[in-house]
Amino acid sequence: MRLSGKTAVITGAARGLGRACATSFAKEGADLVLIDITQDLPGVPYPLGSISQLEYTAELCRDLGVSVQVQQADVRSMQEVEAAVGVAVERFGGIDVLVNNAGIAAPSGKAAHEIDEAEWQLMIDVDLSGAWRTIRAVGGLMAERRSGSIINIASTAGLVGYRHFAGYVAAKHGLVGLTKAAALDYAPRKVRVNALCPGSVRDDSQVEGRMLSEIARSLDVPVSEHEETFVQAQPMNALIEPDDIAAAAVWLASDESRQVTGSVLAVDGGFTAR
Repeated sequence: MRLSGKTAVITGAARGLGRACATSFAKEGADLVLIDITQDLPGVPYPLGSISQLEYTAELCRDLGVSVQVQQADVRSMQEVEAAVGVAVERFGGIDVLVNNAGIAAPSGKAAHEIDEAEWQLMIDVDLSGAWRTIRAVGGLMAERRSGSIINIASTAGLVGYRHFAGYVAAKHGLVGLTKAAALDYAPRKVRVNALCPGSVRDDSQVEGRMLSEIARSLDVPVSEHEETFVQAQPMNALIEPDDIAAAAVWLASDESRQVTGSVLAVDGGFTAR
């Protein structure tokens, strides 16, 4: 129970890596505030997490014996983020861990000059500015308590470039930079900020993941063949599992990593080692 007595806020918690982190945190004893937009966004060409999926994530966590607060919030709205954080503090008294997981993979699949301004702004607003908003809402509270761990879910796209993903790559590179700068801002107050960079994560049906298949569609890779295609690029000849990312997040959230801040941890099977 490495997270017993801690309260963690997880964004994008309805499904995918958000659900994987939530259930792993619950197994380690953390009380949870689960946030998701729970509606689709114009410009994103696939369905986002639903309220029923968010409630199901919460149910899975409650079954593990922890307290859970569900909040609907759009990370593009500072007002909604602050309101969600306020509810978390009111119920649990404080926040020990923030997992910035909310993000989108598309609109993508275009050369940089083919991206229109609205598409560019949407990607940056969700994947980069959304994380900054939650840090803005939580960072000061953690600094006052002189304790906390912020975990930004970036991507290997934050470390290398990908063809036809300029917006996503720019946002994730920005998130890595935000991680390092914020780590230095908060280090004197004992608040840690780190980034996780997942590689190609398998779309596990138990967490209702779909990110990899959506990336495949953006690249015109047949969904029926996408896992095999992505495995071919993996040095360890296997896709990353959602639980692999969740396990790394648990470690960064726990006191076992108390001297780790400003780090960028790639969980990618060696992809970025080449």
